[in-house]
Amino acid sequence: MKIYYVEDEKDLSSIIKKYLNREGFDVTVFYDGESAMEHINDTVDLWILDIMLTGDVSGYDIIKELKNTNSKSAVIFTSARDQDLDKIMGLELGSDDYLAKPYSPRELILRVKAVLKRQQHFPISEMVHYGQYEMDLSKREIRSEDGMIDLTNKEFELLLFFIKNPNKAFSRDDILKHVWGNNYYGSDRVVDDLLRRLRHKMPDLKIETIYGYGYRLL
Repeated sequence: MKIYYVEDEKDLSSIIKKYLNREGFDVTVFYDGESAMEHINDTVDLWILDIMLTGDVSGYDIIKELKNTNSKSAVIFTSARDQDLDKIMGLELGSDDYLAKPYSPRELILRVKAVLKRQQHFPISEMVHYGQYEMDLSKREIRSEDGMIDLTNKEFELLLFFIKNPNKAFSRDDILKHVWGNNYYGSDRVVDDLLRRLRHKMPDLKIETIYGYGYRLL
């Protein structure tokens, strides 16, 4: 699997690259955001982005551009600041995980494998139909009567969670755990924000709001 690692600390990036290479990953390192932006349209399985980078392009800028290009790549954010705001902003922008510095190479590798496993665990062909929507889970593609629907990674993960569990009520904490993982400690309002975007893109989804509790797909 191909990983783009954007990190301006050269000693750290050299160590992490070696560890990831030993695990069989194909890793390309960028030391600034400007260089990474030149490859924003490449086909990559995972981006590992430091939030604060030297130069005028930050990790936030990169993930926003990935969203604009409808990239299917997973994203892990890293930051030395370890502030809730960084975590919330990164996850709301569509990252799949967040790791605070300093972190060990082994911890990062575990996170990388967990994120990629969530994206790659479907059979070669798994088609699901819901109303007018046709979903190819292996390709992570959604089609409606009007054509292709572009979802971010997190929007797709939320949709998949509901599709796999129809007619079941889930609290916001349940959804956070299954879609963002146990390492998320920010506000549960990211669930509401993500669901609002999903409803906008797929208005025929019958997702019921359970007041004071959570949501259910009918």
